[in-house]
Amino acid sequence: MSAEPSVVRPRVGVWLIGARGSVATTAVAGCAAVTAGLHPPTGMVTETPDFADCGLPPLSALVFGGHDVVDCPLPKRAEALAAGGVLPPGLPSAVHAELAAADREIRIGGPLPGDTRDEDDLVESLASDLRDFVARHGLARAVVVNVASTEPVPTGSALPASSLYAAAALRAGCPYVNFTPSAGLHHPSLARAAGSSGLPYAGRDGKTGQTLLRSVLGPMFAQRALAVRAWSGTNLLGGGDGAALADPAAAAAKNAGKERVLADTLGTVPEGEVHIDDVPALGDWKTAWDHIAFDGFLGTRMVLQTTWQGCDSALAAPLVLDLARLVARAHEAGLSGPLGELGFYFKDPVGDGPAALGEQYARLLGLAERLRRPGGRDGVPEVRR
Repeated sequence: MSAEPSVVRPRVGVWLIGARGSVATTAVAGCAAVTAGLHPPTGMVTETPDFADCGLPPLSALVFGGHDVVDCPLPKRAEALAAGGVLPPGLPSAVHAELAAADREIRIGGPLPGDTRDEDDLVESLASDLRDFVARHGLARAVVVNVASTEPVPTGSALPASSLYAAAALRAGCPYVNFTPSAGLHHPSLARAAGSSGLPYAGRDGKTGQTLLRSVLGPMFAQRALAVRAWSGTNLLGGGDGAALADPAAAAAKNAGKERVLADTLGTVPEGEVHIDDVPALGDWKTAWDHIAFDGFLGTRMVLQTTWQGCDSALAAPLVLDLARLVARAHEAGLSGPLGELGFYFKDPVGDGPAALGEQYARLLGLAERLRRPGGRDGVPEVRR
């Protein structure tokens, strides 16, 4: 009896903006660890049974690269994360080869201080890096995912860095995911290009902690007809995100999504604000505290307080891998435009859709069904040799 022909699955690129940051490093190390069977895929929604047979690229088919303006190599960055308790002890050495391979694919981004190139030249340079990455590795496609630090809300017509990278993704023919609150494709100057690109895109601002909880609790109060009088919150965090959000303008961009979730799920904006405090000693760990004042039957006044303590990179990295796989598969399936079904992952989703987590998950399952197709165990085109 002749042996069954082997199946060669197309490889897919994941191009990370902020490729040497904590989230990117955790995503690369985590993908390697799960692929090697060193750790289970905890936190990866795409690895649950609801997403079987959707034709998603396997983790082993992902090839990582990216842009950054810092020069700390990924293996060294991973060692620092392990020392801080973000990565398991010994994992950086166990996946050193994969981290080093990804690090070799990281290119210097921009604009750097003193850079005299105009916007078009910068975009072309960034897009050229992407095209070269796809060509050298013979990739079927590459998805660009922005995991860089939060920018202030832009003013004027000049494109901020996040939008330059987004424009480069469009020019290189790559789907785009904005995991940050930064402008990215939301900049008005890019609306026409995004609409005519024929590419799928998703974002913005990954929902990993406080807002995730709000998207569950907000609908609960509304559905139980409890009147929320005030909803206040505080975030304590360190690391690069904490330093970036110490800028009031960047913090305002971050808080906009948190407030929008309450407005959409409660139907009104309650009193209260969210404060973000940079505590460098916390490193990659964050604490989010919410104080919710609400009225019950006959005006009885009550309070709910929640405390969320988590590791931001460990919460975000599996979502980054989920999004890269889902958007790559959407691109393969010929979908284009804003993927509103991915609102499950974001504070401020593109396109129309609900803000309640349960409803968002139902829409995500709808996308999974759209991505399924007959033929092959998992719907991936097969190249037999």
